Amino acid sequence: MDALADLDRRIAGCRACPRLVDWREEVARTKRAAFADQTYWGRPVPGFGPPDARLLIVGLAPAAHGGNRTGRMFTGDRSGDVLYQALYDVGLASQPTSVAVGDGLELYGVRVTAPVHCAPPANKPTPGERETCRPWLVQELRLLRPTLRAVVALGAFGWQATLPALAEAGWGVPRPRPAFGHGARVALDGLELLGCFHVSQRNTFTGRLTPAMLTEVLGAAAEAAGLK
Repeated sequence: MDALADLDRRIAGCRACPRLVDWREEVARTKRAAFADQTYWGRPVPGFGPPDARLLIVGLAPAAHGGNRTGRMFTGDRSGDVLYQALYDVGLASQPTSVAVGDGLELYGVRVTAPVHCAPPANKPTPGERETCRPWLVQELRLLRPTLRAVVALGAFGWQATLPALAEAGWGVPRPRPAFGHGARVALDGLELLGCFHVSQRNTFTGRLTPAMLTEVLGAAAEAAGLK
């Protein structure tokens, strides 16, 4: 537990990517009008969830006015509204909303993280930024390994970032690496990797990802992790 908390503290102090540092801090200064009275987090956003999680959800990166504002992954934006509602529906969260740190939300056996911990311009981190940030995900996976039994990668970006991180953390990953797809499942040394379309507004507003599709994947992941 102490090791994971220390990792979270070190992530929150990272300044390795100049473009991301400049952007996250600019957004925190200028703010969005709706949040003008709030103090933005404006730093890298660490993972959220218990240190003995059996299931890890890997997203993309914090939203400029979501996690970059609140300091918690998928908190304070519409993508988070969809994700945490689904986690609640599956029985993995104490409440269906995640609006701010200290709102009482607890996750049951689940941790939420991202391969890039800073909010990127246009929600698009570069491949180089993803690689620079990968050691944090590798360390997180290593610390979770004693209990981790399933991983859900949200979107192709999350999938492509998770596979090499799992390999570097000690899991056997097949070659060629499995392709991403919604509902894809890959067994890796006592761990199951599942693919799911990202909970982006583009996907949820167009119906490419419906609440039923998301809860189906999360339910399957919970079963694979021994949480159901």
